[in-house]
Amino acid sequence: MSKENESDNEKRDVIEVETKAEAAQGAELDALPEIGTPERILAEKKLVRKLDTRLLPTIFLIYIMNYIDRNGITTARLKGLEQDLGLTVWSFRSSLSLTAPLKSRRTWPSLYIGFCVMGWGLTSLLTGKTTNYGGIIACRIFIGLPEAAFYPGAIYLLSRWYTKKELAFRSAILYTGLLLSNAFGALIAAGILANMEGVLGIRAWRWLFFIEGAITITVGIFTLWALPDYPHNTRWIVGEERRLAQARLADDAGEADQDNAQDTPWVGLKMALKDPLILVFALMNVAQLLGLSFINFFPTLTSTLGFDTTISLLLAAPPWLIASVATCANAWHADKTGERFFHVAGSWWVVILGYIISLSTSNVGARYFGMFGMAIGFSMTAVWVSNVIPRPPAKRAAAIGVVNGIGNLGNLMGSYTWKAAWGPDYHQSMLISLCSLVLSSTLAFGKFDLFSLSGINNWMKMSELRCRARMKSRVKEAAILEGITFEQAMERRKGFRYLY
Repeated sequence: MSKENESDNEKRDVIEVETKAEAAQGAELDALPEIGTPERILAEKKLVRKLDTRLLPTIFLIYIMNYIDRNGITTARLKGLEQDLGLTVWSFRSSLSLTAPLKSRRTWPSLYIGFCVMGWGLTSLLTGKTTNYGGIIACRIFIGLPEAAFYPGAIYLLSRWYTKKELAFRSAILYTGLLLSNAFGALIAAGILANMEGVLGIRAWRWLFFIEGAITITVGIFTLWALPDYPHNTRWIVGEERRLAQARLADDAGEADQDNAQDTPWVGLKMALKDPLILVFALMNVAQLLGLSFINFFPTLTSTLGFDTTISLLLAAPPWLIASVATCANAWHADKTGERFFHVAGSWWVVILGYIISLSTSNVGARYFGMFGMAIGFSMTAVWVSNVIPRPPAKRAAAIGVVNGIGNLGNLMGSYTWKAAWGPDYHQSMLISLCSLVLSSTLAFGKFDLFSLSGINNWMKMSELRCRARMKSRVKEAAILEGITFEQAMERRKGFRYLY
């Protein structure tokens, strides 16, 4: 007998022994209702409903305050911030670009994210006390650090609770927080800037930071109680419900949603950096965020339509309300179909159409209509990353962080793209952004076609037995959670495929 056959037999014997031991361990637990049965479906619906009524609203509220605080400086610009602090156009854009990419995977995300929210809320509040360029720069640095940690952390947290075909729609709820923040932020700012000028001898733009920062701090305190941690340690998910939360994710990918002892954050980062698909995602995100950088200047864009400050801010709200509905509908359909490319890139094509309309005419009505198209462009890039890199969690967390961190270069470049000197039509800015979205669409198509995720799926079907030893420990954990044998878990593992 050859050495290769002897090695294969040894591995088979080891797996058989371990499988029997694990099956015995799983037998000590009551088996969960069989997948697909009415009992299992009902139990999962109850769990998802609990998450939808507590996790989603909390994340949604945080994201609204995230962008309201981040864009407060652009709104304050309309009411004298630059003049009072002596900022030049270039220094104003520099302060916008200082948001640091930060990603961390913690055991208690409720505490981690909650304190981040309170941190940027306090910094936003203190921005109202700045008196010079140095103060603004310091505030932007310290508001950027905790803010930059939130988005990738939120996507990662959602991916630890929802399955592949639940994640896009739930992430869209998160995105609508971003979109609605532009609507509500503009309405709040319109009221504050119109009515608070000179109250207690304080400029209205300073009141804007004071009020919005205080609201954010309150939300951060609420987050400490409301936000869940992970399925294995959340305070308000216990017993069979906790086990079900872990088992359903294990079944979704065919292996437990947990790291092995060797899957450290550093190992996860190295795995992500060695994966060419992740680097393509990162470059695509740079191009996407550059193409969508108008969001930081939307009140400025509506002010070019020729109305006063209050009307301009009110006009900034409707496009984001429509965009919120469109984004949720797009994500809902993406989850139903399991398709990603057209649902992600298609939203960019609507933005490109909005740019073309705005570039083609100076008519006020047509340009405002084009702004509606521009607002619809936010897509599910981070969700696509978490779908393509489901396991191990260390790699998934690192991948989301890498894509988001490198993608912030797009925000950096975008802060210098919308020059005041190019106003009021901003044709140069729109051309740069349009070309960036064409590039991001090309890269997305490359993942769909050249990288051929469908082809990789076929390869996975042929190679699953060969990679059995590598994923053995997570499949074993999935078997224990479900109360089934290792062999049964391996059969289910064959069901995982990339979404593309």
